[in-house]
Amino acid sequence: MIGFHEPTGRLYVEEQSPANKSSLSEFLLLQFSDVRELQSLHFIVFLIFYLTAATGNLLIVSAIVSDYRLHTPMYFFLMNLAIQDVGQISVILPVSMANSLRNDSHISYSGCVTQVLFNVFFIASDFFLLTVMAYDRYAAICKPLLYEIVMNKHACLQMVTAVWIISLFYGVLHTAGTFVSPFCANNVNQFFCEIPHLLKLVCSDLFLIEIAILLLSAVVAMSCFVFVIVSYMYILTTVMRFPAGQGRKRAFSTCLPHLSVLSVFVFTSFLSYFKPASDSPSSLDLSLTMIYTMVPPLINPLIYSLRNREIKIALKKLLCLRFFPVNSLFYLVW
Repeated sequence: MIGFHEPTGRLYVEEQSPANKSSLSEFLLLQFSDVRELQSLHFIVFLIFYLTAATGNLLIVSAIVSDYRLHTPMYFFLMNLAIQDVGQISVILPVSMANSLRNDSHISYSGCVTQVLFNVFFIASDFFLLTVMAYDRYAAICKPLLYEIVMNKHACLQMVTAVWIISLFYGVLHTAGTFVSPFCANNVNQFFCEIPHLLKLVCSDLFLIEIAILLLSAVVAMSCFVFVIVSYMYILTTVMRFPAGQGRKRAFSTCLPHLSVLSVFVFTSFLSYFKPASDSPSSLDLSLTMIYTMVPPLINPLIYSLRNREIKIALKKLLCLRFFPVNSLFYLVW
């Protein structure tokens, strides 16, 4: 059946047989509004968010690369997390902003495949990096005498390489599991190509392959989450033995925000992927997706880096702010 999408003036296929799968050349993404003024507002809000998150993360990367004193395991992982955050928002937001600017909602079939691949890749790498960072903090706080041996340069490179390779594997696996199925419709009830909403459009039982992959991923994710919780239980137990003072305060200020962000990320992403997708646009689906895809890249620089004295000093040197008090600068950031 052929339908007509009024805001864009484009024809789209509502139903088609598996044999005609190849004729589906594009998907129609969810628009935040059909009102032109609200579309412009959406573009401006997303642009501000994107520039803020990207700039913050890129500054962190630049500061760590430029200051040799920050060439330590903790900052090495922070740098990789910042790179991952920039990649995650770059996969989703520019397409949505461009569609709002053009009063359009389409994305090509190949573009949708690419978006799913890299979105899963960056989400998986985010989760695995946060898990590695929990282990790093455990080693630093609970095993300080062995820290330099356990977290040596070679071990850190191996961990990060494993994170990126395994995340890419997950991206390819989920992409293949999603697009092996023929689609009977092309209206995606989300502002980007999200797997649960794509699975609602398939017209064969092949989508069960992706369901099985999602369940396997859930088991791996929950195992990592339990590992993080146990690590932080050991960390908190050790920290409570510290004399009251800067050491305890610094440990809590580093670990508790880390655990909070990871918890929000895990639970919102789980709800987004394992809650039955709505047949029509849902504010709950939209809110959950925006939380797990957009909030971590924005607040990670704040809780992990911009509250860190060494990062502040490195940024001051990087930006040549010799006559501007660094504390005042970051007071404005806050």
